[in-house]
Amino acid sequence: MKTMKNWLLSGVLFLVVSTVFSQGKITGTITDGQNPLPGANIAIKGGAGASTGFDGKFTINSTVNAGQLNISYIGFDNKTVNFTIANGVSTDLGNIVLVSNSNELGEIVVKSTVVDVAKDRKTPVAVSTIKAAEIQEKLGTQEFPEILKNTPSVYATKGGGGFGDSRINIRGFDQKNIAVMINGMPINDMETSAVYWSNWAGLSDVTSAMQVQRGLGSSKLAISSVGGTINILTKSSDKKEGGSIGSSFGNANYLKTQASYNTGKLENGLSASILYSHTMGDGYVNGTEFVGDNYFVALGYATKNNKHDFQFTFTGAPQWHDQRNSSITIETYQKYGSNGEPNTRYNSDWGYLNGEKFNMTRNYFHKPVGSINWDYKINETSKLSTVLYGSWGRGGGTRGAGGVRGLNYLNSAFRTADGLVDFDKIQAYNSGQTVMINGVATTRTQINGNFQNSSSTGRTGAGTPASPYVYNSTSGISQISSVNSHDWYGGVINFNKKFSNNLTWDLGIDARTYTGIHYQNLNNLLGADEYFDNTDKNNPNRILTDTYTTKPSGNPFASATNGDKINFYNDGNVNWYGAFTQLEYSKDNLTAFIQGAISQQGFKRVDYFKYLSSDPLSSTDYENILGGNVKGGANYNINEKHNVFANAGYYSKQPFFNAVYPGNASIVNPYLVNEKIMAVEAGYGFRSRIFTANVNLYYTTWKDRNLRVNDAATTNPGGYFDYTGLAETHSGVEFEGNARVTDKLRVNGMFSYGIWEYSGQAKSTLYDNANNELSSGVLYLDNVKVGDAAQMTASLGASYEVLTRVTLDANYNFNDNLYAAISPDKFSNANNKGSLQLPSYGLMDAGFSYKMLVGAKKNKSVNFRINVNNVLDKTYIAESRTNIFADDNLPVATGQPAGSKGTYLSNGKLYNGVATANEVFFGFGRTWNFNLRYDF
Repeated sequence: MKTMKNWLLSGVLFLVVSTVFSQGKITGTITDGQNPLPGANIAIKGGAGASTGFDGKFTINSTVNAGQLNISYIGFDNKTVNFTIANGVSTDLGNIVLVSNSNELGEIVVKSTVVDVAKDRKTPVAVSTIKAAEIQEKLGTQEFPEILKNTPSVYATKGGGGFGDSRINIRGFDQKNIAVMINGMPINDMETSAVYWSNWAGLSDVTSAMQVQRGLGSSKLAISSVGGTINILTKSSDKKEGGSIGSSFGNANYLKTQASYNTGKLENGLSASILYSHTMGDGYVNGTEFVGDNYFVALGYATKNNKHDFQFTFTGAPQWHDQRNSSITIETYQKYGSNGEPNTRYNSDWGYLNGEKFNMTRNYFHKPVGSINWDYKINETSKLSTVLYGSWGRGGGTRGAGGVRGLNYLNSAFRTADGLVDFDKIQAYNSGQTVMINGVATTRTQINGNFQNSSSTGRTGAGTPASPYVYNSTSGISQISSVNSHDWYGGVINFNKKFSNNLTWDLGIDARTYTGIHYQNLNNLLGADEYFDNTDKNNPNRILTDTYTTKPSGNPFASATNGDKINFYNDGNVNWYGAFTQLEYSKDNLTAFIQGAISQQGFKRVDYFKYLSSDPLSSTDYENILGGNVKGGANYNINEKHNVFANAGYYSKQPFFNAVYPGNASIVNPYLVNEKIMAVEAGYGFRSRIFTANVNLYYTTWKDRNLRVNDAATTNPGGYFDYTGLAETHSGVEFEGNARVTDKLRVNGMFSYGIWEYSGQAKSTLYDNANNELSSGVLYLDNVKVGDAAQMTASLGASYEVLTRVTLDANYNFNDNLYAAISPDKFSNANNKGSLQLPSYGLMDAGFSYKMLVGAKKNKSVNFRINVNNVLDKTYIAESRTNIFADDNLPVATGQPAGSKGTYLSNGKLYNGVATANEVFFGFGRTWNFNLRYDF
């Protein structure tokens, strides 16, 4: 018996010893191919678990000699790795790379059902996602929308080239018809639907991810998502503890400094996140200096039972930037270039005044936005999400007003030899000194003993033989601002109910109220004594001497109506009441939804100048217009690699404010109708560990569209065209793919081809800057190409990790089938040549990144990044406002026969095949920036 007990004891001891000696350690590093992934989960199948540290490294103890590790990280495909170890020996698995799913938001956890984020292989829409790391690395000195230029059917340009003046088109639709959402809050202007990116210059600093949904998108709201929806998710206050400080500098004296800190979620449920940055530079385009700041504060609180989650954010970006607004012909760019090559940085709006740089056109604005998000988990099947927000925009844009003997400040009479505006000459004339104007000595005449400016150019008459122009020498030139401030309050409430594991229902309301405050004020008399204004019928014949700053107020709650107003003063009031619902079914491999939204927009105009206060037109009733949309779609996952989807929708869209009250008068448009959009789309997706791809087909029709564009003519500065009754058809195909060739090499590419055309006829009405109708006519647009965006785009890029955390990347972007915007003078009869096609072009961007781990625990990092955009310094035309063809005749003087001077082609007046009389904006040449950031 004793022997048996000894045998059993020996056996137990043997098993214990064997187990102990069979233990071993497994180590490794989890990365995304370029950077470590902190917080990744590693578990031995059926055994112990661990997670990676800040540097992506892990250590896990194993009690078995062989097995499998299951590795998971939010936003990446799960990975299984086999391992074997010898007793008591550590095994290093080395660098383990996880494959990112580019259409998921990675670490961004969206808690609110107000935020409509598309889910990969589930939401049936065409979508591309860009994460914070890519934005921080590659944006550099580019504008925020430009980070999207390598996604299908997206065309982003610099516009005139001023800070924040960039614009974006998706599927041929401009950004007024692209819904931009920040944390579920719509930010398109409620009168015009415009988005001015200079007002959101700081977004790139606080964005966690940006998702572009092309087409009608997945938003439940009745928003202007004709071309697509840009969802921007900002940093939440419950990010992990840590912060960063950084600086970036680049060409044209670009300098940016930034600091941020996050407390992380504290034990009491509170959290906070703050950021501040300052940006300044000379601007790539001559005379476009800028200064901008950005502040961001987020406070959060979550209850211990996670039933309630509150997030408060307040952000703003006060800035001023000088602009290039005036139309410039290719011939003028060449005049101030060399050897026939254009000076693409030339800007006709600036010069020197008293030895200091001075630009007649400047944008200055401060648009603080505050929001409160509340997510309430009622029970396991019900959730209520609410966002309440307010915005208080203050600022405007400057321009020249008045003239000298019928000549405005852009006239060659006020040009220096190098093409700058001679502001000293204007100031000398304005103050009574004798100056030479077109070879004639000219002295200004006083009015009542003062040199008096006004909106008058000094020219009267019809300009006909029967009524020739009459000139005087009493008028002068001033700098004035068009102020476009606003007060905006709104809220979105969404109730989410899970009826079962397969069926989810959403019901919500969307309410907004907006007051736009519009007037002009005086900024600089340029040497004159006073300004005369006779536009206020309630207070005529005013003499003004006070001038107002062209820099934004740092006070986020500054008054919107201080000071004297000139030329016009009116309010645009818009009320929005909407309701929406959505039913979603999801089971196994099938997801389907149907959604409907309805909204009533009320438009009211209040005019303090144009009408006597006793006139009923001085304050109109609300013109209420009903609109809405219905859409639905389905996604089916054929297997783990293949999926297909389709969606369709119809949208009855209310027109913009200026279409309700054309010509900025208080009379409702008698032909007012809703714009009508119909869209269908289908797509296919492929996913594997090495390669992912999406292919989409779309077809969109748009009828009864209204459009306002600035008049390109230098003889009508501040004037504009209103187009009504436009009809368009947009169709195309899109491809987007990403490949992980090796653990170190990634390749990405996209291709899109569109056919975007107008159809039928439309009406065109021209107004001057005082909103007086100058002319009207019919536009013949059948089969005319939609301009302002390349209808064929493609890109190919790659990144390679040369050494650990040392990466080189490059991308080539190609644009073709780019057409000029429609100009009414070329479409006044059915026998027109269509839209002018501009030359195709391709741009290469490149970058270098290095991440150095520092600190005792290697849990901090110093990040280096160099970006070079347009590496090959390509000269290209990004957009044209006119449609002048090479075989068009040169203009001739009155009385000469048409064609007597020949064509632009026969006279050699072409640049890269384009007539040099066209008014264009060139894109930027080579630019660079270097960024240094310390993360702690």
